Amino acid sequence: MTFDKVYQYNFPTIIRFGAGAIKELPAYLRENGLKNPMIVTDPTIAGLSFFKEIVSNLKAQHLSVEVFSEIHKNPVKSDVYKGTEVWDNTSRDCIVGVGGGAAIDVARSIALRVNHREDLFKYDDLIGGDVYVTNDVPHFIAVPTTAGTGSEVGRSAIIADDETHQKKILFSPKLMAKIVFADPLLTMELPSFITAATGMDALTHNLEAFLAKNPHPLCDGIALEGIYLIKNSIEIATNRPDLESRSKMLMASMMGAIAFQKGLGVVHSLAHPLSSLLDTHHGLANAVNLPYGMEFNISGFEEKFKRIARTLELKEESGMAVVRYLSELNSKVNIPDRLSEIGVKTEHIETLADLALADFAHPNNPKPVSREDFKQLYLKAL
Repeated sequence: MTFDKVYQYNFPTIIRFGAGAIKELPAYLRENGLKNPMIVTDPTIAGLSFFKEIVSNLKAQHLSVEVFSEIHKNPVKSDVYKGTEVWDNTSRDCIVGVGGGAAIDVARSIALRVNHREDLFKYDDLIGGDVYVTNDVPHFIAVPTTAGTGSEVGRSAIIADDETHQKKILFSPKLMAKIVFADPLLTMELPSFITAATGMDALTHNLEAFLAKNPHPLCDGIALEGIYLIKNSIEIATNRPDLESRSKMLMASMMGAIAFQKGLGVVHSLAHPLSSLLDTHHGLANAVNLPYGMEFNISGFEEKFKRIARTLELKEESGMAVVRYLSELNSKVNIPDRLSEIGVKTEHIETLADLALADFAHPNNPKPVSREDFKQLYLKAL
């Protein structure tokens, strides 16, 4: 596979993948009779040159563009409500999410809310809210700019309550993007820290999906290939990025998001409370907790860890060899190995343990996780 051409994949979303794919967006909109796109992004991306070029290219094709970028890095319900007000007041006909997981999650949630106006969290999948997603949603397009969450190929959005900080999952097959423009060139100028944190997030998705207890052989195969791609590209993408490493990371990110329809696990339940309580970057929260969560899962699942070790081409095919590899990888991409280094204090532990126990991810962990387990894992990582 070469990395300087645009390819198409359907899985089942149409994915236009490759260097320069974003240039196809204006023509796609016009061909589909869409003239008034609302672009949802985050405040940082809104100020970058590549984003301004995307907007300029759309306007050059006589398309009316409205940009909404008032979102938090860990998005909350009020972000979605503000975005919906922009939709209501500006006569838009489609939504384009440009960015990482936060921007695409907010874009997808606004698409849901346009024709579903009851309280947003009525549609929380964890309480069966997906059955209320009965109306059409606007034409939704996703443009990833990080290789992390893979939200562009998903059918769900994670949005937190402004006050309780608890994360909710909005889910429906209707929320899948009509098309994804996955252009690795949009990730080339990412700072090394963001590249590392989002890349470790993608690795966490693939690892936890492979270990998740629900049977899904197709996802297992995808997750292992995603792990292999990340193993061969994350250090280069972080420290001396080139088109090949960025392309492999972007592909592996999407693979992780496809694979984790199988479920996630203990690491995400450790990480989510850090984001909601302390506003920690999600990828960073996953990365720091990843070796500790993986070590917790080894007992009883040694054979699965052997397969992971084999995929990582480790000399010793064992769970502890995987844990050591993950710790060393964090170090190579300048991720801290202790929670205390990212602002967690002893007085946070009890609240974090409560939030982790209430989190949606760990029920799919290969083994049960108690509140005491979460507390001890936090203390071990502190």
